[in-house]
Amino acid sequence: MKIFQKIIIVCFASIVWQVSAAELIDKSIPAEGINSVSIENLRGKVTIIGWDKKEVSVKGELDKKSERFIFEKQGTNVIIKVIMPHQNNYGWNDKGSDLTIQIPKDSRMNFSGVSTDVLLHNLISSSEVNTVSGNITARNLKQYIELSTVSGDIESEKLSGKIRLSSVSGDIDDKSSQGRLIIKLVSGEIESQSTATEVLVNNVSGSVKLMLNEVDELEISTVSGYVHSQLALNNRGVVKLSSVSGDMNILFQSTIDANFRLNASVGGLLENKLTSDKSQRAKYGPSSKLYFQTGAGAASVKASTVSGTIKVYR
Repeated sequence: MKIFQKIIIVCFASIVWQVSAAELIDKSIPAEGINSVSIENLRGKVTIIGWDKKEVSVKGELDKKSERFIFEKQGTNVIIKVIMPHQNNYGWNDKGSDLTIQIPKDSRMNFSGVSTDVLLHNLISSSEVNTVSGNITARNLKQYIELSTVSGDIESEKLSGKIRLSSVSGDIDDKSSQGRLIIKLVSGEIESQSTATEVLVNNVSGSVKLMLNEVDELEISTVSGYVHSQLALNNRGVVKLSSVSGDMNILFQSTIDANFRLNASVGGLLENKLTSDKSQRAKYGPSSKLYFQTGAGAASVKASTVSGTIKVYR
């Protein structure tokens, strides 16, 4: 019995030591002459905030399994890195680091992680985030923006500039973006309310809902998915659509002057609610086409489907 009690005491002491090993951090360094900040954290949660101070600040709690914390200047770059052991027995159920990092808002920022949720906002130069099994939440970012996760969700609001959002298995929800927008997703749902004038969306298995304003260029491709998009097409604008075993409904919000060339094969269907023109079946084979023009035909709409439906209407 005494031996059993000793074992319990030793185990309890070990647990207490591991918990207490998590280090609290509160450090800052001046950022005069600094134009970029590189951050690496394998797991946990990191909040990155742009501010007006010429200073980089890190506050929070380090991963209790971490071996070392790097926070230093290297030329015009600031390095922030949580060093983990080389072996993989991290105990991924642990919460990992929980850090709040504040950097000059006009600095370029690069983040990489594995199992890390990232929140970032108020950065006006360049923001690049890569995480594997973490969610990304981004607000008020400008200029060049690239957010990527493998098995996580992306939620963005008020992004402006050249924007790239990508996930393999997750949902992407974009609000109030503007500029040029590229969204790529393999398995999940895409929803975007955007005033971007150039929009490219690629989706393999999931639904796509786009609420767009006036666009110069829209390109959508989907495999085994559903697309609903509404937009106004600018004069001489271009729309390119393609689907394989998926339906695409395109609602034009205003009068459109465009040349339409729609093609379907392997039992695909074409629906035109803009004019009285009807699709024509091919003489040989299960294919059809629908060519027509609205107004002066200044813009261009090209669409093709294999075993799916394409519908254009107003």
